[in-house]
Amino acid sequence: MANVIAVIWDFDKTLIRGYMQTPIFRKYKIDESAFWREVNCLPDYYKQEQGVQVNKDTVYLNHLIKYVKDGKLKGLSNKSLKEFGHEQDFYPGVVELIRNMQKHLEDSAEGKNYSEYNIRVENYIVSTGIKKVIEGTELSSYVAGIWGCELIDAKVDGNDEISEVGYTIDNTTKTRALFEINKGIPQNPDIDVNAKMSEQSRRVKFKHMTYIADGPSDVPAFSVINKFGGATFAVYPKGDERAFKQVEKLREDGRINMYAEADYTEGTTAYMWITNKVREFADQIYNEERNKLEESVSVAPKHII
Repeated sequence: MANVIAVIWDFDKTLIRGYMQTPIFRKYKIDESAFWREVNCLPDYYKQEQGVQVNKDTVYLNHLIKYVKDGKLKGLSNKSLKEFGHEQDFYPGVVELIRNMQKHLEDSAEGKNYSEYNIRVENYIVSTGIKKVIEGTELSSYVAGIWGCELIDAKVDGNDEISEVGYTIDNTTKTRALFEINKGIPQNPDIDVNAKMSEQSRRVKFKHMTYIADGPSDVPAFSVINKFGGATFAVYPKGDERAFKQVEKLREDGRINMYAEADYTEGTTAYMWITNKVREFADQIYNEERNKLEESVSVAPKHII
């Protein structure tokens, strides 16, 4: 087992203000609010009109493709989706925090102890949003893995356009991503997430994971992390009373350990809670390794007096 601490992030409204699709709608002059209202109506529409169920978390992908086919988002492709990653509106300090998290650990007072056992921290992003957009952000260089929905291009008049849904991740299947991190699948893709694996062989213990998100939609992931002894944290936008009440309710219900305003600059509650939790986990791993060493060393024989 590797001595890894995993900090796992939601994306929309956790790392960025609002939704990652905002720059897309802005460029194409699409009414963003109208788009999401239409998406919210689709589950009932399909149920009543065709008697079929759709996934509420990912049906927006089909609607996005419909906009492309209708010419409202003409030319939207995986390449352009990645370019929209450059336009994401990150919350203050979050890029710096993720980029420097390992350095913060190494520079701490106990840094030499952590280095002795190669204790390190990795960041991951698990989102119901579009993976290509996330891959286009500056954060992609600093994370060990990204989960998100993927779309398939097709040639239209000689140009690429998104045309089909390739892979989806919803708020429930986010838990699958947690088990993939647990088993080390990002580093070893040949491992099947359903394969039996001993606790000792798993790359990241759940009790050394922190999951950070913004609301009730992440309850399944919060529940898995809490169940196995990890840490859970929620954020809300500054001054948003409705969002504040939402995360307070999560805390009251025992869904999360802590919450704070979505500002990750040094000295803020979010910054201090996350960095202290990482050091707390590092201390746990260090003490576990020291105990294993002490238990494996026998007492040297002495002369009988």
